[in-house]
Amino acid sequence: MRKILLAAAAAVFGVTGLSPASAATSLAWGPCPAGAFPVPDIQCTTMKVPLDYGDPGGRTIDIAVSRLPSKHPEKRRGVLFTNPGGPGGEGLDYPQVLKYVNLPQSVLDAYDVIGFDPRGVGRSTPVTCDLTPAQLAIGNLPYADGPADVVKQAKIAKTEAQQCRDAATGPMLPYVTTANTARDMDRIRAALGEPTVSYLGASYGTYLGAVYTTMFPDRSDRIVLDSNLGPGGYDITAMRAFARGMEDRFPDFAKFAAAHPEYGLGRTPAEVTAKFHELAARLDRAPVADVTGSIFRSLTFSGLYTTDLTRLGEDWQALDQGRAPQVPTETGSIENTFASRFAVICGDSAWPRSVGTYQVNVAVDRIRYPLLGAATANISACAYWAPPKEPPVRITGRGPANVLMVQNERDPGTPLVNALELRSAFGERARMVTVDQGGHGVYLGPNQCGNTAVTNFLVTGDRPAHDVRCAAQSGDGF
Repeated sequence: MRKILLAAAAAVFGVTGLSPASAATSLAWGPCPAGAFPVPDIQCTTMKVPLDYGDPGGRTIDIAVSRLPSKHPEKRRGVLFTNPGGPGGEGLDYPQVLKYVNLPQSVLDAYDVIGFDPRGVGRSTPVTCDLTPAQLAIGNLPYADGPADVVKQAKIAKTEAQQCRDAATGPMLPYVTTANTARDMDRIRAALGEPTVSYLGASYGTYLGAVYTTMFPDRSDRIVLDSNLGPGGYDITAMRAFARGMEDRFPDFAKFAAAHPEYGLGRTPAEVTAKFHELAARLDRAPVADVTGSIFRSLTFSGLYTTDLTRLGEDWQALDQGRAPQVPTETGSIENTFASRFAVICGDSAWPRSVGTYQVNVAVDRIRYPLLGAATANISACAYWAPPKEPPVRITGRGPANVLMVQNERDPGTPLVNALELRSAFGERARMVTVDQGGHGVYLGPNQCGNTAVTNFLVTGDRPAHDVRCAAQSGDGF
């Protein structure tokens, strides 16, 4: 059952510098690594970039890059960089995944779709913290029942941070940041021989895209940001906002479960909500297949990401009946996912150092967001991380008006309130399409209004003249 804990834990994941010098050699494309998702014509390569852009002649690291070329040169207009989110998410297979989930042919014709594993991730010189299965099973959202639990988690977090520093890849950690990944993207652009790039990023990928188009506005073509973090990226505000996102989304599940009496979770949304708290408390007293109340909260949170809530209902039913939930599909290295996630989140911005600060935050958010607040406000390894090497990139309205944001109203991972802050930071650079829908992710989902807005922008450049709200459509679900 350790597999359930690790996979569930992994599922809960989302300064302007000088221009990097152009790569001296072109990319040599070849077959992709074994295990890549089978889509014809995908190509892969590896290129070298500086570990530290402040020392461009120093140590280099590998960046793994993929390409799904347009088959219609007469329709091709450029390259479309992609990122599926994270931080810690592998992106080498993402062009294949997008094609598999029906990225429109018009987009495939207009672009060579580019994927890559960000630095420190997957096949791009991966980092490690030598995290143990027990540490990984705690997950990203350890629930604190009170101040003593914060102290207990602080000891774990301090050990994790020390392991990251002491690991073989410890010297890399200060340089595994969003700003440096944006610089890597510009190196890839130069190696491709492209004057500009378009971009499609989801979840954490929205912050990466926002940073890239801020650092390199003149090299940015059409930028699509789907399910948006705030302008501070994955800082403490974003982490605590997970609890707000769950409060926004959970009523959809409560209605869904109440409408399906076969799950036996309650006849009304209020009864389903009461069942959540009862199950969490019961599992804390007597875990089922190692699923504690804290893990149950994380499983519920990650289950709210999808528009189809059937599996979450089945998992609740199983746990309520004393059975193990379904095992989530594991992809990539969970240890590397956590290690690279620590590197980016802790290295992008400064976090509070005082255990007392987190104890207060937990007490406040437990009342403000009773479903998950005592977990998302808890302490992490970032409290014991070295100070960031450079200030965070400040997202502003300086640059071309070429950003399209798309956002669900009830997104658990990147709640609307933070997306609105990013929208405000971009000013007239951006337009936002807000969809009356729950779940994490708009594009290629069930709402055709949101899908059409993105496809039209990528293919024709047409962008709404003002912010737009898409109504719920039949098939959107809860």
